[in-house]
Amino acid sequence: MSAQPILEVEGLQATIAGQQVVEDVSFSVPSTGITAVLGRNGVGKTSTLRAILGLIQRTGSVTLAGDRIDGLATHRIVQRGIGYVPEDREVFSKLTVAENLALAERQKNPRREFVDALFPDLVKRRQQAAGTLSGGQQQMVSLARALINDNRLLMVDEPTKGLAPRIVGEVAEALAEASATVPILLVEQNLEVVRRLAADAIVLDGGRVVHTGDANAILDDDALVHRLLGVGTAETGASA
Repeated sequence: MSAQPILEVEGLQATIAGQQVVEDVSFSVPSTGITAVLGRNGVGKTSTLRAILGLIQRTGSVTLAGDRIDGLATHRIVQRGIGYVPEDREVFSKLTVAENLALAERQKNPRREFVDALFPDLVKRRQQAAGTLSGGQQQMVSLARALINDNRLLMVDEPTKGLAPRIVGEVAEALAEASATVPILLVEQNLEVVRRLAADAIVLDGGRVVHTGDANAILDDDALVHRLLGVGTAETGASA
């Protein structure tokens, strides 16, 4: 693991329509592996990702690979190498799978072979309108759009939400394979997926970081999981 984190966030605060949704968030993300962002619903997980990207009004310091990016516009941050997979997928429903991927390409040699190998089902559906795909297939399109470019960091928000258990496993496998080439900051409610994928975890509550550490160490501590996430270890297959 590199001594320098790929992402460092310090004193991040953010508002939406005048309401503060991120109070004072500070954390770092290692340059390898998957780091999970945990917390009950409504504690600021999605808002933290959106604030890092400058999608909502924010203050504080955000540093990517040693360079400050908090003063940049969102499209400039993306060009610096942050891929984003939003919670609601946001595929272009009337465009084909191929057209969705083509729109996402921002480099001369996109990683088409890597994406095709990771999502073979999409290869067969290349000419299908994205809006006619299942929820799991749309999630794969959303992931593929981010992974088709070389990124320094991938931020993924609730990728297994609402998916059938079999598809959850497929998405988790794709994330595991992707993490071999790019560090991932993952917001995820399914704690079994977190246990399978994440090395480290950041726990939010009330728009603040309340705990950080080894992901499995947190999930193995029933009292800590109950206090921070509201569930016990026997329930970690369910959403927190």
